[in-house]
Amino acid sequence: MDDLLPAIEVETAAMPRFSVIWMHGLGADGSDFEAVVPELGLAGGPGVRFIFPHAPHMPVTCNGGYVMPAWYDIVSLDSSSRTVDAAGIIASRQAIRRLIERENQRGVPCSRVFLAGFSQGGAVAYTTALTHPEALAGVIALSTYIPTPQLLEDEATAANKAVPVFAAHGNEDDVVSPELGIRARDFLTRHGHQVEWHEYSMPHSVCLEEVQKIGRWIRDRMAAS
Repeated sequence: MDDLLPAIEVETAAMPRFSVIWMHGLGADGSDFEAVVPELGLAGGPGVRFIFPHAPHMPVTCNGGYVMPAWYDIVSLDSSSRTVDAAGIIASRQAIRRLIERENQRGVPCSRVFLAGFSQGGAVAYTTALTHPEALAGVIALSTYIPTPQLLEDEATAANKAVPVFAAHGNEDDVVSPELGIRARDFLTRHGHQVEWHEYSMPHSVCLEEVQKIGRWIRDRMAAS
């Protein structure tokens, strides 16, 4: 599998039984969330392998065509909507599916693989998880949105109809408005998904309280597997 995305990997213990593939936001890279691992409180539990892939570099239309790390092109945006390149989302979904397959080959089945993402990376996490042909362990969607609702309408799989979702957003976010996060939550709820929703007094970011809650959520999902 020599076409895998480059990535940073962190293991909480030898012989990990679980994996978390965590996608960064627009213009960042895989190192962006590496520092959260110790704050999740997973020491002493089953081993977890964190994979923080680097998005490819591409021109981003809404940023004047500037080339930066991106999971897909954003054509235009405002406070309450996004116009995105659906083909780019599908290409990123395929790249994440290859990382999932690699985890399967390493002995971690889909049922023990979590997908996580922040902002644009969260949009890819939503899209990939909800259309994946095998049931995953869970989705962690942070300060994000659903970029292509029609794609999910058309390609959502029965296998992930009950996938656990942790979604959180800052209520002072001026990059991805809280409205977009709530719209994603409500879309999922309408389609029968169980969403654990949290809001925090923060901008387009994460906070320690949020990270600690994610850690508890992961531990609960691992204990139930």
